[in-house]
Amino acid sequence: MVSKPLPILYQSADLVAINKPHGLLVHRSMIASDASEFAVQILRDQLGQRVYPVHRLDRKTGGVLLFALTESMNSIMQQQFMGALVDKKYIAIVRGYTPDEQTIDYPLRNDETGVSQEAVTHLKTLRQTEIPLPFGKHPTSRYSLVELTPATGRMHQLRKHMAHILHPIIGDRPHGCNKQNKLFKEHFEMNTMLLHAQQIEFVHPVTSEVITITAPFQAEFERMLGALFGKM
Repeated sequence: MVSKPLPILYQSADLVAINKPHGLLVHRSMIASDASEFAVQILRDQLGQRVYPVHRLDRKTGGVLLFALTESMNSIMQQQFMGALVDKKYIAIVRGYTPDEQTIDYPLRNDETGVSQEAVTHLKTLRQTEIPLPFGKHPTSRYSLVELTPATGRMHQLRKHMAHILHPIIGDRPHGCNKQNKLFKEHFEMNTMLLHAQQIEFVHPVTSEVITITAPFQAEFERMLGALFGKM
């Protein structure tokens, strides 16, 4: 799927960040046996050295993905992520009109352990749109462009939280709306998830410098922004 080099957003002696394409797995997984390429493998070959993903992005989520280049930095940065010392910002296109701002404080069950965990996401609405696309009994369709800032780091947190407040992310399976996903596939020929990891910010463990890494939208996300919201 990915034949060209991964876009590098930031690189130092011990860290590197890429703009991960939608649809690319971070690393090999038994769950996704259909995949033949992985970000870890591609970046390793691209840089000619071992790389360590310090956090995760879902397969269908694009955007900033950070890797360590040494085992020691990998351990330090994983602790920063687990300790909520890394600020993360996501952009998503969701169904319906979201409120201007909202804090979603809703515990989520860990899919692996079954244990319920505290989960908090801050939402800010950036744009809203109504397009002449019939959906169900409605003659038009409404969507919102939102900024999502997770205060915790639970698996599929943003996807589950947006589904919980009845504004699912377009293209999300299984947490989203299958009818909306079908509509986008048929009308727009879109088959990805409209969730973009736009930015991370952290203090570099060695230099104490505040590092801010921002990823531009990828082509499919840009196309849907234009189709739904016009010129941004």
